[in-house]
Amino acid sequence: MSKLWGGRFTKKTDQLVEEYTASISFDKELAQEDIQGSLAHVTMLGKQGILPAEDVEAIQDGLHRVLQRIKRGEIEFAIADEDIHMNIEKTLIDDIGPVGGKLHTGRSRNDQVATDMHLYLRKRVVEFVGLLQKLQEALVGQAKENLDTIVPGYTHLQRAQPILFAHHLMAYVSMFGRDIERLQDSYKRINTLPLGAGALAGTTFPIDRHFVAEQLGFDRVYENSLDAVSDRDFIVEFLSHAALVMMHLSRLSEELILWSSTEFRFVELDDAFCTGSSIMPQKKNPDVPELVRGKTGRVYGDLMGLLTVLKSLPLAYNKDMQEDKEGMFDTVRTMQGALQLFAPMIATMKVNKQQMRQAVNQDFSNATDIADFLVGKGLPFRQAHEVIGKTVLYCIENNKYLLDLTLDEFKQFSPLFDDRIYQVLQPEQVVNARNVYGGTATVQVEAAIGRAEQQLAQTATWVEEYLEKSK
Repeated sequence: MSKLWGGRFTKKTDQLVEEYTASISFDKELAQEDIQGSLAHVTMLGKQGILPAEDVEAIQDGLHRVLQRIKRGEIEFAIADEDIHMNIEKTLIDDIGPVGGKLHTGRSRNDQVATDMHLYLRKRVVEFVGLLQKLQEALVGQAKENLDTIVPGYTHLQRAQPILFAHHLMAYVSMFGRDIERLQDSYKRINTLPLGAGALAGTTFPIDRHFVAEQLGFDRVYENSLDAVSDRDFIVEFLSHAALVMMHLSRLSEELILWSSTEFRFVELDDAFCTGSSIMPQKKNPDVPELVRGKTGRVYGDLMGLLTVLKSLPLAYNKDMQEDKEGMFDTVRTMQGALQLFAPMIATMKVNKQQMRQAVNQDFSNATDIADFLVGKGLPFRQAHEVIGKTVLYCIENNKYLLDLTLDEFKQFSPLFDDRIYQVLQPEQVVNARNVYGGTATVQVEAAIGRAEQQLAQTATWVEEYLEKSK
C-alpha cells in the first residue's frame, strides 16, 4: 500500500530515509493514548454531523479492536508507516475498509501527536506524585522510629552539631514535598488540549474542541493553534522537575553510600537492595543508590537535549520535534525505576543507633553550645568563640573530648565556667536546646512529622482524584 500521504509524490521514499525518519520504534509507546484521542475525536465528528453515525460506530468499533490487538501483541508495527499514528490508521483501514480513512478528518498528525504526549505525561505525573508520596511515607516511618537517635550533623562533610537522625530524614521529606508540589502545579499546563489546532491554523470543519476536551478530561484547550502544535514547554517543565527529583535522590543516595560504608557504619541496607562481588566474597555493595546517583546524569542530559532541540525552532511544527519523545520516555523509565526501588529500600534500612551515638560522643560538635553558655553569662559571642576555639585546640593536643575535661581545665580558659557545663554538653541537651520551629529538638521534629503526615494524606487524596480524571 502506498503512503497515506503519497498522492503528491512520484517516487518511493528511499529506504534509508524511511529508517532514519521513522519514529515507530519509540513512539509506539503512545499507542493507547493515540487511540484514546482518536475515539474522542471521532465521537466529536459524529456529534457535529461531520461524519454519519454508521461511520462513527464502525471507526469506534475498529479502534477498540485495534487496541485489544496491540495489548495482546498481535500487531507488528512497520517502519514504512513511519509513526504510531499512521500504523494505527493503516491497521484500522485494513480492518474496516476505506471508512477508516475518515478518522483523520479535521485533524493533523501535528495536533494528534501533541495530544498523545499530553495524555501520556498526565498519567505519568500522577504516577510520580504517588511514588514520591510512598517514598515520603518510608522516610517518615524511619523518622518516627529514630526520634531518640542522635547523629552528627555535617557541614563541608565535617561534623558540625548533633542532630536527631529523624531531623535529617525529614529534610528529604521536605525536598520531595517540593517535588510533589512542582509536579502537581505542572499538571495544569499538561492538562491542556491541543487537538483541533490542525497542522498549524485550525480546520475548516465545524469541530467542537471543548467537547473533545471534556471527553478526554482536559481542563482547557490551547488558545492559539500555532502554539498548540509547537508547544513543548510542558515536556521541558516535566524534565526539569524530573531532574530535580533525581538530584534529590542522588543526594540521598550519596549519604546512604557513605553511611553504609565501614568507615561510618551508620546504616545497613537490606540484602534485597545490594549486590556482591565476583571476586571478593565479603563485599556488600550499595548498587541501587550508586546506580541512581549515576542515572541522574541521564535525566539531566534528556532535559538539555530537548532544550537544545527547541532553542532555535521557528513556528510551528518541524521534524526536529520528533526528538521530543525519546528523552521523555527515557526520563520516565529512569525515574520510575529509581522511585519504585527507593521507598522499600528506605523502609527496610537498619539504623545503627549505637554507632551514631558513639560518633557524637567522639567529636567536638557540641562546641557551639559552650559558646552559647558563655554568652548567657554575658561574654560577647566573638570572645566566646575564641575561648572555645582554644579549648578545642587544647583537647586535640591532649587527646581529649570536651566532656573529658575537668572543671579546672575549663576554668583555665574562662572563669565563667561552672558545673552546669557538663549538662549543657550532653548530646540530648544540645539537640533539645534547639527548640525553634524547624529545629532539631525532639518536640519540633515530632511536630514536623505530624505536619508531614497531614500532607501525605492530602497527597493521597490528590492522587486518587487525578487518577480518576486521567483514566
